[in-house]
Amino acid sequence: MTTLLLISLLAFFLSMICGFVFIPQIMNFCKKKNLYDIPNARKIHKNAIPRLGGISFLPSMLLATLIALAVMAYNFRGGKVEINAWAVSFAIGLLMIYAVGLVDDLIGLSPSTKFVVQIIAASLLPLSTLYINNFYGFCGINSVPAYVGIPLTVFILVFIMNAMNLIDGIDGLSGTLSFIALAGFFFCFLREGLLVYCVLIAGLAGVIVAFLYFNIWGDPEKNRKIFMGDSGSLTLGYILGALLVKFSMNNPHVMPYRKDSMLLAVTLLMVPVFDVVRVIIVRTLHHKPIFKADKNHIHHKLLRTGMTQHQALVTIILLALFFIVLNISLYNYIYTTFIILIDIVLFTVFNYVVDYIIRKNGRETYSELD
Repeated sequence: MTTLLLISLLAFFLSMICGFVFIPQIMNFCKKKNLYDIPNARKIHKNAIPRLGGISFLPSMLLATLIALAVMAYNFRGGKVEINAWAVSFAIGLLMIYAVGLVDDLIGLSPSTKFVVQIIAASLLPLSTLYINNFYGFCGINSVPAYVGIPLTVFILVFIMNAMNLIDGIDGLSGTLSFIALAGFFFCFLREGLLVYCVLIAGLAGVIVAFLYFNIWGDPEKNRKIFMGDSGSLTLGYILGALLVKFSMNNPHVMPYRKDSMLLAVTLLMVPVFDVVRVIIVRTLHHKPIFKADKNHIHHKLLRTGMTQHQALVTIILLALFFIVLNISLYNYIYTTFIILIDIVLFTVFNYVVDYIIRKNGRETYSELD
């Protein structure tokens, strides 16, 4: 366990250093090529900001992971890393998502093109026999047949990719929620002693810290502020979705059966997932296309209450941490199904309270894109 932690810390700090080296270079490149995220009716920022911060995620993570694993193999006997079908499928899918996000950031892609690539990349995991195969008692369901689990896995991966992309609306939000989820997955895989996953997670978490520094506290007037763009949010979503599926799958050859696996994995991504579901429901109730952009995500609503971006960020972070603490506390006392129902009720109540404050301020609770 000590060795695992040391190797993971090495990956974390190496990745963070890479981020602090790469990101300023990316900002300079964006300035030279005039690659900026321009403000519009739906966006919060008022200045033109470089949008390619996510480019640093994959190289930093992979470089840090490879160095950390090489150090482990050199210094510790028996330190071997096996390449299996799942690892190859994950790597190919990750490169596809990273590439489509990068192209979209640089020249733009149609939503349909991105959606098709997402489906193809998501399909690679179940094709390598990695898919949701157990609900661990949720709604009274345990074992899940492949003909249900495979399409469900593809749907979950595509959904999470888009959830992380859609919630990337204010400074630090997508990055911070991703960091919290990664920290949770790190301890989940640490509990199972799965080194490669811990090192990979630590490698991604490190560069996110560097990105958040520039994203939250960077000065746009000095060209020191940057957004992650689709190359970042889609990459984060794909990795988090893959980690959710991996940890939720019942595979006794990898780790022992644990009834809390799916609950823990879902809880770590609860806020972005619940928010997208809520937005889809609201758009349907208002007879609006569910894929039409608007300003009704949780961060937009908090801003309409009068909060600043940083206050809204802290509120959403606290909400995410609240659900994590709540679900872990309740697990030993009530069934998973009831825990999820409680989560839904509390999230609904939270949104009703926010809507009440918005109305009290004399503003509309539903805002279409101008």
